[in-house]
Amino acid sequence: MTRSTRLFIILGVVLALIGGAAYAAVQVTKDKVNTAVPQVDLFGPSEEPSASPSPSASPTPPAGADIKGPLNMLILGRDTREEQKGSPAHGDVIMILHVDKDLTSAYLTSLPRDLLVDIPAFTPSRFRGERSKLTHALTYGARLPGGKYDIALGFQLLAKTVSKYTGIARFDAGAVISFNGYIRLINAIGGVDIYVDQKVVSIHRRPDGVHRATCRGCEHGYSGPRMTYNVGTRHMNGWQALDYARQRYITGSDYARQRHQRQLIKAMFTKLLSGDVLTRPGRFDEVLSELGQTFTFDGRGRKPMEFVYALRNLHPANLTLVGLPGSGVFSGGAYRGERLNGDQTAYFAALRADKLDAWAKSHPKLLNLR
Repeated sequence: MTRSTRLFIILGVVLALIGGAAYAAVQVTKDKVNTAVPQVDLFGPSEEPSASPSPSASPTPPAGADIKGPLNMLILGRDTREEQKGSPAHGDVIMILHVDKDLTSAYLTSLPRDLLVDIPAFTPSRFRGERSKLTHALTYGARLPGGKYDIALGFQLLAKTVSKYTGIARFDAGAVISFNGYIRLINAIGGVDIYVDQKVVSIHRRPDGVHRATCRGCEHGYSGPRMTYNVGTRHMNGWQALDYARQRYITGSDYARQRHQRQLIKAMFTKLLSGDVLTRPGRFDEVLSELGQTFTFDGRGRKPMEFVYALRNLHPANLTLVGLPGSGVFSGGAYRGERLNGDQTAYFAALRADKLDAWAKSHPKLLNLR
């Protein structure tokens, strides 16, 4: 199977536990949430002292009440090629979520997996540093002697690489999602509604959801009927949502795929806040069970429910999706990777200054409205 998009939906899941009513619904199960979500040190040792909660007042404020904005979160979709034991890890989906100072609005953007970047040296994996595709940062960082891989170390190098490229000095949280858990989690929340903005024909799935047969010499290596997603709003189950957001052999190629990945994040966020996922105990427990098998989370010492409380006033309408355009880089007729076309410089400068609202007003064509 070719490298697939391991869509990262922690944003949709964690932010689903937001909003006054939603927070009240899950408050009684906060310990269950913190226990269900695996928490791993993804960023490694920090040169900065850990943030300590503010002195308690009377009555004691909810955990997370002292979290202040702006916040930046690194979102990674993990390609482990689970079906191949001992194969290296790849980072197929890399997103950055910026939440403003007031913690009421957010911006979500993507970096191409094949973006040409300077990957710094990384002592834990004995990597000397080189200019390569962003996806390789996870691979090089995770690689250990004896053919073993440590995803947490890979995430550390990925975070350092993204920080160097964007100028974001520190991420406040991060997480990694696996492919197998993704489909189950989408199904656990009852599917999602997505506006298909262009015709997408799958190279991976038949209309009945079965994987297409592999075929040497066939187009893209597969044969048989192909699932088609026509323009318009449609309800998708887990495999459909993943399949739709995986496709890059379409108009717009990988940049269209990135846009569809962001669409899916927002669709999950919307579904989780508009349905009965949080208020029905049985459904909520099912989602929690899938969460524990889907992703790992690092809040830099903060538990998931602390972010839940801090982001309780962030709603789907205030989540803006941003697409940074780019193009391929070729040398000697061979494809080397991707580069962004320059808009990222102003975008990340505005992000660092927490002035993305003003940036958005002057760059309306780079916003994905639905």
